[in-house]
Amino acid sequence: MKETVSGRIRHESGEVGSVRDEYTQIENAGMTAPEVEIRPTERVDDLERNGYRIIQDTTKFCFGMDAVLLSGFARVRRGDRVIDLGCGTGIIPILLEAKTEGKHFTGLEIQPEMAGMAARSVALNRLQDKIDIVLGDIKEASRLFGLASFDAVTCNPPYMDGDAGLKNPDGPKAIARHEVLCTFGDVARETARLLKPGGRFFLVHRPRRLPELIVTMRAHGLEPKRMKTVHPYAGRDANMVLIEAVRGGRPLLKIEAPVIVFKEPGVYSDEIRDVYGY
Repeated sequence: MKETVSGRIRHESGEVGSVRDEYTQIENAGMTAPEVEIRPTERVDDLERNGYRIIQDTTKFCFGMDAVLLSGFARVRRGDRVIDLGCGTGIIPILLEAKTEGKHFTGLEIQPEMAGMAARSVALNRLQDKIDIVLGDIKEASRLFGLASFDAVTCNPPYMDGDAGLKNPDGPKAIARHEVLCTFGDVARETARLLKPGGRFFLVHRPRRLPELIVTMRAHGLEPKRMKTVHPYAGRDANMVLIEAVRGGRPLLKIEAPVIVFKEPGVYSDEIRDVYGY
């Protein structure tokens, strides 16, 4: 199946415009009806929010529950400018645009194919005026956007430290799951630089790395203020943790009630359905 795509992608240089190459064909952002190319290995999923849809490539990396949980946990205020570091297919900026009253959303992604796919999804949903997809490196984020340029930062970073045992450390799935191209230290440093004073950082990660996450954030002036653990079932150990930190915040951490994903096998809990809209 092949449709045509209209949309925009921004480069590290800051220029916004047409891009034509092996990973995307995006043009004529002002067209009335989006013409979006869907490639043979791709599918279009209904996000069940505002009629929005997203393009995913089943041979690369598809978003999971962690991205949906983060979009529900993040508290974006009216008029906020928000950036998602390592946006992948663009799922978090698109969901945040649907769920919140933020003014503008940016997705930063280092992999050209993923950035192109995200830009096509933005075009598919006619969100070019609300969401920018920028091709660039998290480690250079503050140089690309400037200091104190965002009210909130979100990130669903690679959970695994190092690249030990990776057969293809350059593959999209490895980059999404392992700290191949950046570490959490890089994420925390650039987040602190990107945020305005009092700006909020929303993160999803693995509980086993919680001590390291807290120490690293505090070293960069990001004070953890709110935390939720995520459990697959009641009575099971947590397999994810959601954290909100504030740039320059005072030490005071609130542990909120945990999120239970399934109330029985194959049946989502009421919280997942109602609060997170999954």
